[in-house]
Amino acid sequence: MPDGMTAPLGCDAVAVPARLGQQVLPRLPRVGCIYADETHWWWIVPSDSDYALEWPAPARYATGAVVPGAAHLPALIHRSDGTVPYTPPIPLYLALCRLTDTTPTWSRTVSA
Repeated sequence: MPDGMTAPLGCDAVAVPARLGQQVLPRLPRVGCIYADETHWWWIVPSDSDYALEWPAPARYATGAVVPGAAHLPALIHRSDGTVPYTPPIPLYLALCRLTDTTPTWSRTVSA
């Protein structure tokens, strides 16, 4: 985490391809810390932001904000304006659903 920030709710991350991250950014009312490399952006969200949600492909949810298989650490490309690193997960989820043409989990029909 950047200096001066705390993560009282723990940290997970949502990884998206860089091209998609660029499309998501202007759709969010508030943005926390974002890390990136040449191919992916990682949005820091509170722990358990995957509870009862199926993040739409090609997004990947990373528990503990651990980047699997990374050769080097991604760079911080956006710092939160506050003292916590979080992007609110529901607006991020909805923006990703819209951009990937995915119906949000709670709007899907339930089959018995």
